[in-house]
Amino acid sequence: MKQSIYRAMIELTNGRFTSNLLYRFARSNASRFAIAPFSKTYRINEDEIENELKSYQTLHEFFIRKLKADARSIDMHEESIVSPVDAVIEDIGSIDQDRRIMVKEKEYSISEMLGGDEAASKYAGGTYMIFYLSPSHYHRIHSPVTGEINKQWTLGRKSFPVNKWGLAFGRDTLSKNYRKISEVGYEGGELAIVKVGAMFVNSIERTHEGDKLEKGKEMAYFSFGSTVILLFQKDAFQLLPSIQTPAHIRVGECIGHMV
Repeated sequence: MKQSIYRAMIELTNGRFTSNLLYRFARSNASRFAIAPFSKTYRINEDEIENELKSYQTLHEFFIRKLKADARSIDMHEESIVSPVDAVIEDIGSIDQDRRIMVKEKEYSISEMLGGDEAASKYAGGTYMIFYLSPSHYHRIHSPVTGEINKQWTLGRKSFPVNKWGLAFGRDTLSKNYRKISEVGYEGGELAIVKVGAMFVNSIERTHEGDKLEKGKEMAYFSFGSTVILLFQKDAFQLLPSIQTPAHIRVGECIGHMV
């Protein structure tokens, strides 16, 4: 019953009209007056922001803010793989041979997430990690490895919440939401970076140029809260033993090593 009510409410409030209202407001001059309350409500560390609070003209501009150059330290160990975002690691697990994962007691198809069996087959038996970004988080996405983008593609049209309620009661949010996928070749093999849109706003903007990626360098940003999923190939990734979910993580911190 709770699941049905939740889904009905989201279906009614996540339409084109309401999405456009939020989109237009966040980019309007009127939204400037919401910046300070937003920052206070979400306890954002204003000392690490690149610019002063008063310099942001819209809520959207503040939301996609950059940080000072020394705000994040990147683990540059040759074999390390780092967090692509400031987030909470909600789940870590194995991808079974049928290309399925279990998140919050719900089964998801990697084939559906990536758009087909061919794209998903290389990750069978591998590892997945799910990073959830709340509105309080820094929303720019950085590369977890040094490598080269082999392929990028976009799937899905509409998005539903990807917070704990969305994962528990939503309808295949991780595999059906609007999402942009980058497949990256690196020294340890190949990994998929799945950037999942959240409720209302599907904006996922690529910011880097070309196909070469450098570990810790920015590659994209989200508008509003969302999720990043990393998919690793079998026997290609060793998780840092100290990471236990849910784990708070920041851009550039080591999450594991190449095998």
